[in-house]
Amino acid sequence: MAAQNGKDLLVKVDMTGDGVFVTMAGLRATRVSFNAESVDVTTLESQGGWRELLAGAGVKSANISGSGVFKDDDTDERARQIFFDGETPDFQVIIPDFGTVEGAFQLTSIEYAGAHNGEATYEIAMASAGRLSFTAQPVA
Repeated sequence: MAAQNGKDLLVKVDMTGDGVFVTMAGLRATRVSFNAESVDVTTLESQGGWRELLAGAGVKSANISGSGVFKDDDTDERARQIFFDGETPDFQVIIPDFGTVEGAFQLTSIEYAGAHNGEATYEIAMASAGRLSFTAQPVA
């Protein structure tokens, strides 16, 4: 994967549940992490005393975080609604030259800040809330 602009990593939210995704406006920095827990099945008979892991077991999860400035009333309001209503709508994460991750996420944290002589900012954190799908970006 070649060097990419950070602004090309996009987080999109399904605004109304109809499968139409809109970019969360104003995000300046975004981070995506994928995790897979391991299940240790090591026994006294494990070859050479090396740890053995059970393939395909464990819990998979994804986390998204981002920070930015208020820019779009619709997506700002949608983020607040998702948090306060405890919704788990579908999101898309576009990772340049990699692919698209899609599925339900819960907004687990939303923080607001602002300096006297600066813009108001926000930070969000989301956790996967179900099975995620991945669509690879075609190689050019």
